Amino acid sequence: MEKFQTVLDQFLKHHSALSYGLVTLLTAGGERIFSSVVFACPCSAAWNLPYGLVFLLVPALALFLLGYVLSARTWRLLTGCCAPGTRACGGSGLRGLLVCTHVSAAAALAPLTWVAVALLGGAFYECAASGSPFFAERLCRDSEECKAQLPLVPCGQAGSAKVQDLLKELKAQSQVLGWVLIAVVITVLLVFTAVTRCLSPVSFLQLKFWKIYLEQEQQILKTQATEHATELAKENIKCFFECSRSKEHCTPSMKDWQQISALYKFNPKDQYYSMLHKYVNRREKSHSVKSSEGDAFVPILGFVDSPGITSVAEL
Repeated sequence: MEKFQTVLDQFLKHHSALSYGLVTLLTAGGERIFSSVVFACPCSAAWNLPYGLVFLLVPALALFLLGYVLSARTWRLLTGCCAPGTRACGGSGLRGLLVCTHVSAAAALAPLTWVAVALLGGAFYECAASGSPFFAERLCRDSEECKAQLPLVPCGQAGSAKVQDLLKELKAQSQVLGWVLIAVVITVLLVFTAVTRCLSPVSFLQLKFWKIYLEQEQQILKTQATEHATELAKENIKCFFECSRSKEHCTPSMKDWQQISALYKFNPKDQYYSMLHKYVNRREKSHSVKSSEGDAFVPILGFVDSPGITSVAEL
């Protein structure tokens, strides 16, 4: 039991990195299955280009949109923002843009993995490039016979051995592009992480404490919310069957829920670790958690808005 608890603690501690790793592995595995089982280049001058591009880009687009759907921050940003009389989506334009950039960057992991693995495999690129007039001009120069046979190259049906050898060049181009994409993504990720860390208003150890606090807050919030909802449901059902009046239950108002569901903004004057923490401390003073002087959106603190009472599966 102690060993299981140790494994569970390690999983909770590194769940973000493990989740990204699992998404990457599943995406890479899915691409290999698609390219070997589902994909079959038509070897047609009219269809090679669209067919190859569809398999290369459409699954990447689907994975990108799925990343938005599975992001807790997406729904924290959008839920209720279009209702009459409510706050604007994401607050100010710059703040909303920064939040969307963070969500987009996280959602881009799976589609970039798909494209990179597909380019390293080469099948989609070979099919698309062999049906492209641009590549036909570059590879075949003025040879009309080569241009006519180029769409047959992915299927190994080119009549000329010289034309068939162009498949190696297409594969090389695809793999080079794949490695370039991987290098660019890693470089951008490294630069972005370094810059956000350098601009962090809090120290390394405080950042670790902050994440521990959020994990504990969300666990306790879910437990307390479950207990409160259970008591309220039992009381209502009891009153229904006994035809009696229900007791008064102190439940947060709609305004209270809206305030703790808002996007977090950092203020160096106050040590608030979440919107719930901010609400509890400001409730006695102003009954509001609206923006005050010094509030700012800090990229490295984007994780504050990620947790929620429910998991993505429950949404």
